[in-house]
Amino acid sequence: MIDPNREVRVSGKKILFVDDELDMRIYLSTVLRSAGYEAVPARNAVEGIQKARELQPDLVIMDVMMPQAGGVTLFDEIRRDERLRFTPLIMLSGVSPKAFAHHLKMLNAVGDASLAPPEAYLEKPLDPARLVETIRRLLLEGDPPGTPP
Repeated sequence: MIDPNREVRVSGKKILFVDDELDMRIYLSTVLRSAGYEAVPARNAVEGIQKARELQPDLVIMDVMMPQAGGVTLFDEIRRDERLRFTPLIMLSGVSPKAFAHHLKMLNAVGDASLAPPEAYLEKPLDPARLVETIRRLLLEGDPPGTPP
């Protein structure tokens, strides 16, 4: 559990999170700020890719299921963008990792380049300690997407 009374040291790392649900954006903002990160919200995939290109975040968290251009579209846009493709991505959703993996396989089948999977996939309901642990691991390791273990 995150202790709201503990002193927060700001890491200087910028994390963009994209979710269409206001409650989830407030929740993620609170968790990220409590852990010392700069939290940058976006309401949808279109706003998410605009902010990603403008701000060059250290990490992106995105919901898979969003109206209009969803998380899979945003994932595809980030992975194909020369300046963003090595940005660590955490997919966050109620959709199973297996369903997302299938969708990614289909994207790779029709695309001109193979997309690396996300660095992490966390299912809702979200455990805040697990999210922060995952973020810290990804930001410390710094391996580019698709790098073999």
